[in-house]
Amino acid sequence: MTLFRHPRDRIPVLLFTLVFALDLTVFFTARSWWFPILWLALGVIPKGWISAWNHHHQHVPMFRHALPNRLLEVIFGFQTGVTSHAWFLHHVLGHHRNYLDQTQDESGWKRRDGSTMGEAEYSVFNTLVAYPRAFRVGRSYPKVMRVFLAMGALQVALLGVLFWHDWYNALWVFLLPMAVSLYVTVWATYFHHVGLEATEHTHASYNILHKGYNLMTGNLGYHTAHHAKHGLHWSQLPELHAQLAQDIPATHYRQPGIPFVWTNPEAKIEPAEAEFGAITQ
Repeated sequence: MTLFRHPRDRIPVLLFTLVFALDLTVFFTARSWWFPILWLALGVIPKGWISAWNHHHQHVPMFRHALPNRLLEVIFGFQTGVTSHAWFLHHVLGHHRNYLDQTQDESGWKRRDGSTMGEAEYSVFNTLVAYPRAFRVGRSYPKVMRVFLAMGALQVALLGVLFWHDWYNALWVFLLPMAVSLYVTVWATYFHHVGLEATEHTHASYNILHKGYNLMTGNLGYHTAHHAKHGLHWSQLPELHAQLAQDIPATHYRQPGIPFVWTNPEAKIEPAEAEFGAITQ
């Protein structure tokens, strides 16, 4: 029996592992002061894409067994700044259940007075409260909380070993990229729902149907479909989107950001499935 729940996860996992191997190579071999900084800059966008896959994994674990899932989550933690089960608590058990109610949403885009946050304000604020909110949700799910805390402690311990070995490279190759990736993840979520007040899934999300964007993010652009059935594997989202499309307002579509907007910024983007294609497991 294959280790993977879905065969289409094999190539993405291979790519995440290769990126992590490159991070370790830079960490252990870089001797100039500038190369780790350059490596951080080069990795901002790719690790932003990997954050989308970490998100998918927290909805539908990529492996059938707990141990390989935990090992993958350690890699994801170093690449995205989101440790094992942090996204599951904050996002799956929090945001997905509450996003239609801005007084409860863990990724809420409204201020307390009901006005809409600006892009920078939302990004900074929700980055700072991401882990406290994950912890708050976890208090209602003690089994998940134990895994979250144990894996978080392991992640911190491993990071400490890296700093003990080479603090400078650990700072630029791991810790700062983790912080930047977490911020970029939160910043990207601003454009998923901001300004949309609705009681139905089909009216509560923006969608991005650009082929390249969905290739690199595992169809995250089919966001209405994702919220309508968040336990669905990423490879099946385009099919569900096609079923829901007639009920999605034409105003609920966006162009992708950099670098995809450069490829064909004026064209209407057509649906396309990406080519790569349990709680504690």
